[in-house]
Amino acid sequence: MSFELAAKRLSADTLSITATASSLVKGETLLDTALNIQAMNVDLVVDPHQASGAPQMLAQGTEMAIVNAGDGCRSHPTQALLDMFTMQEKLGKLDGIKVAIIGDIMHSRVARSNISGLAKMGAHVVACGPSTLSADGH
Repeated sequence: MSFELAAKRLSADTLSITATASSLVKGETLLDTALNIQAMNVDLVVDPHQASGAPQMLAQGTEMAIVNAGDGCRSHPTQALLDMFTMQEKLGKLDGIKVAIIGDIMHSRVARSNISGLAKMGAHVVACGPSTLSADGH
């Protein structure tokens, strides 16, 4: 819903597809569906998907621009981009800042995406939480 609203605010035409109302229920694969969408000259697909790796598979199997809007329990890069934008807006920079992410790192796709994104932007990131909930068990 948030992606559709954002797109409409940018004057984009949108179409939402749910698996239960698509050809997927008739046995068509996700890639088949994406190739049909590609044939309709769609400029961009925003894919929040329950299966980890689905957006990457679509990006590799089609010529469309695919935005990973969260895939399974693995990542949520669009939320991390929003978080980084907010930090950049408040702090004026990301390079060289120190960020602590505290809590359940193992089960948080947003935490993992923030760690990756912030590190790429030059931030020093520390993750801490109980050993049973840390990504590497430490």
